[in-house]
Amino acid sequence: MTPDRRQLLARTAATQEVIDVDGVATSVLTHGEGSPLLLLHGGIECGGVIWTPVLDTLARRHRVIVPDVPGLGESSPVDRLDLNAYASWLTQLLATLDIERPVVVAHSLIGSLTARFAVHHSDALAQLVIFGAPAVGPFRMPWALRYAAIRFAIRPTPSNAERFDRFALLDLDATRQQDPDWFTAFDNYTRARARVKHVKRTMNQLISEQNKPMTAAELTEITTPTTLLWGRHDRMVPLAIGQYAADTCGWPLHIVDGTAHAPQIEQPRRFVETLKAVIR
Repeated sequence: MTPDRRQLLARTAATQEVIDVDGVATSVLTHGEGSPLLLLHGGIECGGVIWTPVLDTLARRHRVIVPDVPGLGESSPVDRLDLNAYASWLTQLLATLDIERPVVVAHSLIGSLTARFAVHHSDALAQLVIFGAPAVGPFRMPWALRYAAIRFAIRPTPSNAERFDRFALLDLDATRQQDPDWFTAFDNYTRARARVKHVKRTMNQLISEQNKPMTAAELTEITTPTTLLWGRHDRMVPLAIGQYAADTCGWPLHIVDGTAHAPQIEQPRRFVETLKAVIR
């Protein structure tokens, strides 16, 4: 374990293990007891450690499970992280950990992939909470986001990371000041993983496929009770995308004020309060 990852995990009492899931060495954080709550990170190189600011609080009421999806964080890659590979991995993850019909919270590009999973596997989930997922509406990647993402992917330097973060977060400086040591470790670890070839490949696959909108027919095939949770000031995946899905499917839409694309690190307390209110 690298010092930066150790620093991120020092903020939580969660335990870490690596398990075999459908042939993929999968890094998983677990914490707490109670009904299962599966937290799925977005398309970010560092994987599930982005959830560490909220793990201890959520673990007071749930058995919280936080995997690194294949090819990101510390999990080994698959040849291509498409819907078939993801569905096989996620189904086997639940079986391996003996998790039956969890509540699933899925963010950003992995939120898109999980929504596609739910079209065909709605019975596997008790409830789905989607936030900041581009595929649930008529998304077009903002030019400024494309520019920042390309620069960071080519050269994951501190300046390119800061350029990307200033677009992703409502107030980078305020977010950093909440816990400067955590944020420094988060930045260092994310940039280190961004230099790994299979991580780059996985990110490219997610960006090229999971930004594509689902059709209204696909969205309405999801029978899992679904709730939308969105940062009010999200510039990466604007609130209008969530509003479209809410209008199309009748899904409740909950807005987290004072946040943009990553409310779990921008306003962790407010995020948890909102999430508690929507979990059945």
